[in-house]
Amino acid sequence: MRPAAIAYLPAGLVRMLASGLLWLLLAGAGGAQDGTGDRADENPPAMLVADRVFVTGTRQLIAEGNVEAFQGDTRLRASRITFDRASGSLTIEGPIRIDQGGSMTLLASAAEMDEGLRNGILTGARMVMDQQLQLAAVQMTRVNGRYTQLFKTAVTSCRVCPDGRPPLWQIRARKVTHDQLERQLYFEGAQLRILDVPVFYFPALRLPDPTLERATGFLIPSIRSTSQLGIGIKTPYFFRIGDSRDVTLSPYVSARTKTLDYRYRQAFRRGAIAFEGAHTRDDLIPGEDRGYLFGEGRFELRDGFRLDFEIKTTSDDAYLVDYGLPDYDRLRSKLALTRIRRDTFFAASLNHYESLRDGEDEATLPTNIADVAWQRRFFPRGLGGELRLSLDAHAHNRTSSADILGRDVRRATADLEWRRNWIVAGGLLADWRMGFSADSFDIGDDSTYPGRAAIATPRAALTLRYPMTRGDAAGATHYLEPILQLGWSDVQGDAVPNDESGFVEFDQGNLLALSRFPAPDRREDGPVLVYGLNWARYAPGGWQAAATVGQVIRSVADPDFTKTSGLSGTRSDILLAGQIRSASGLVLTARGVLSDKFNFDKAELRGNWINRRVNLAGTYLWLGRDAAEGRTQAVSELWLDGRFVVNPNWTAGANIRYDLEDSSATRAGVGLTYQNECVTVDLSLNRRYTSTTSVEPSTDFGFTISLNGFSVDTGTEKYRRSCRS
Repeated sequence: MRPAAIAYLPAGLVRMLASGLLWLLLAGAGGAQDGTGDRADENPPAMLVADRVFVTGTRQLIAEGNVEAFQGDTRLRASRITFDRASGSLTIEGPIRIDQGGSMTLLASAAEMDEGLRNGILTGARMVMDQQLQLAAVQMTRVNGRYTQLFKTAVTSCRVCPDGRPPLWQIRARKVTHDQLERQLYFEGAQLRILDVPVFYFPALRLPDPTLERATGFLIPSIRSTSQLGIGIKTPYFFRIGDSRDVTLSPYVSARTKTLDYRYRQAFRRGAIAFEGAHTRDDLIPGEDRGYLFGEGRFELRDGFRLDFEIKTTSDDAYLVDYGLPDYDRLRSKLALTRIRRDTFFAASLNHYESLRDGEDEATLPTNIADVAWQRRFFPRGLGGELRLSLDAHAHNRTSSADILGRDVRRATADLEWRRNWIVAGGLLADWRMGFSADSFDIGDDSTYPGRAAIATPRAALTLRYPMTRGDAAGATHYLEPILQLGWSDVQGDAVPNDESGFVEFDQGNLLALSRFPAPDRREDGPVLVYGLNWARYAPGGWQAAATVGQVIRSVADPDFTKTSGLSGTRSDILLAGQIRSASGLVLTARGVLSDKFNFDKAELRGNWINRRVNLAGTYLWLGRDAAEGRTQAVSELWLDGRFVVNPNWTAGANIRYDLEDSSATRAGVGLTYQNECVTVDLSLNRRYTSTTSVEPSTDFGFTISLNGFSVDTGTEKYRRSCRS
């Protein structure tokens, strides 16, 4: 091992040398980032290590031979350092390397600095910011401890090969100034070069350095071409309005549209809000202003309450589709107040719906809806088990006052339920539930029902389960659970309209429910027998499989269950559900209701396959014809969405939605992404085939290119370009 001289300097010359290293670094770290400057009391003790450290007769401090200086996460390496106290000058002989905690690396052949390390010149300098952006200059000048000026500079985030081949892109500039406090790069006389071929010239250019997460300026532009709007370009500009607020304005211009997109975000101490929208004048609807507004927010209030709001509105039914926005068929605006604690639940909400569907008359739809729900759990010692008290209020109204079509309904519900379970001899699980609910209705604008109505429903159920497990020779565990339920309910009272329970889903979640209607305006009536079976297998290699089979038998058929609900008649369809998970990332989930004619009234199959190179998701949906649910034709559709990593740089993707009943695609798209350590290119092509009275089929082409290195979290080692010939 080589001998080393170590100097611990609480107040000496070398401490001043090492503490000044923070100024020499160009990362904007520490106090310079928050505008507080470099304060001596925030600097940890400095240490200098070298083969020789001595002071000459002329009061020069010299460290030579494998010189290393440390302070905090800052480290300097050089071959020789000379400090002349008389002149206050510092001479560093290279090769010089300065590292700041992995966020900044500075290389130079030589340096001349003043006593405070706030001014000086570095020759043959090269700087690497955030292990990504590289700046190479003939000369680097340090000014006032804040600014660094680089002359005849090349800037790139691409890997620079030692064989002299040019990087994929670079910015050549006559002068680059780095403001360490503001963390900005200012270019003068700059050229953007692609493979060393000049493409653009910028007399002046400002870009953030990689350590700055939010800075006012232009964001990545994109090109969008559609069959309806033509070729257009979107150029977003980001305004930083402090640490907690920002605005983004994105002009979108093509031959057929002039659109200004906007987004506003603000964070508060206990919440956040975000709004986005657009204002448009185009040739699709000449002479009219078009646009949309979406907003959302969440606030944590006192005593555990949370306030949420959501706003969605648009100028016309076709706007969202025309401009490639989420294709909603109904827009919901909502204001909600909730509080969830261990034994209590409270929720209140106001909702407004706006329909974008052709043929729907909003005046006859319940567009304004209010809900209030409260529940409390009790655990009575003498009675045992759990007691639940629930209060629920609901109201919806239609803007039309026409008889029947303009029906308005207000409902109040009170419910009390007692639950208790036991484990009896042999491992049999018994679950007992009994309860009583009372519903009061106020009905308006419908002469076929009384203005006021009331319903009372007592109920009870006993559920028996017998879970069994065993292991096999391969190490897998099998689980089997037969289920049997005897239930009863008695609905007494007036007839009320079915406004809330028009769509019923029969699945594992409500197999053992005493009422499978989604809302209290409908309840099941009479005795019911439910039987089912749960099975699962867990293999040590990661394979898993599970399945559920069940059926409901009742004494009297309920006419409010539709044909394809799976619950019509005295015997329900057989519920079938299952899932398979493989160790390779494949997941298949299926659910359906099988009729006594061995036909599926409803069926759904979902699949996901995710691994290092493949991300594939697909869904098949079958819904039988059912006029009561608004389907005059059967629905048979297939969705596929996938992404495949061709190699570390190229990723391909595709999606399709196909109507098997019509033998035609409704949507399709492909995409291709190229990414390496310094550039990202996105290409996409999407086609919508369907048409309505307000929306025409369209094709959408998108193109985006971004130069990595001037923002955080861009580029990683896996995208590094190879320098092999």
